[in-house]
Amino acid sequence: MTHKAFIPPHGHYEELLSYQKSVVVYDLTFHFCERFLDKFDRTIDQMVQAARSGKQNIIEGSKASAVSKGTEIKLTNVARASLEELLEDYRDFLRVRGFPVWDKDSREALYVRRLGNKPHVTYETYRPIIETRPAEVVANIAICLIHQANYLLDQQIRRLEQDFLENGGLSERMTKARLQVRDQQRKNWKKS
Repeated sequence: MTHKAFIPPHGHYEELLSYQKSVVVYDLTFHFCERFLDKFDRTIDQMVQAARSGKQNIIEGSKASAVSKGTEIKLTNVARASLEELLEDYRDFLRVRGFPVWDKDSREALYVRRLGNKPHVTYETYRPIIETRPAEVVANIAICLIHQANYLLDQQIRRLEQDFLENGGLSERMTKARLQVRDQQRKNWKKS
């Protein structure tokens, strides 16, 4: 007797565009802090940890998805909140130094967005720009990338919510699977 598994495939976070983008954001933030902030600046730890949290919570949520859709949604929201915190750090960096934040439709922002729309984007995609431009340009590039990652996470959260509404969580799948097995057992018993 076969039945549908109640633990769905899970954990393929490497394939998520939100994860791929968050890795770029983490790498960029690490290099930005190393290059532009004083090594004793406490902001470094906060920025790197916010970038790391964005990335790591996507991983943890993806891995938890098999047994808890609620946990997956919660951790994906934590990733989104961490990147929002990092976004504000970059805005603060620009504001207190008197540098402008690029308009989302500026020539520069559109260029960064186009780069980010290519498949399999990594830090290497941006390295030539990031490692040769001044702090205000790199901070604005980071802002563009964080907006892209946040957009992807917003889409992912909506999809997770919809999937939960349509398919339920582990408890509901377990109950359904058990009822199917019982039903099949009754049918087999009646046949014998």
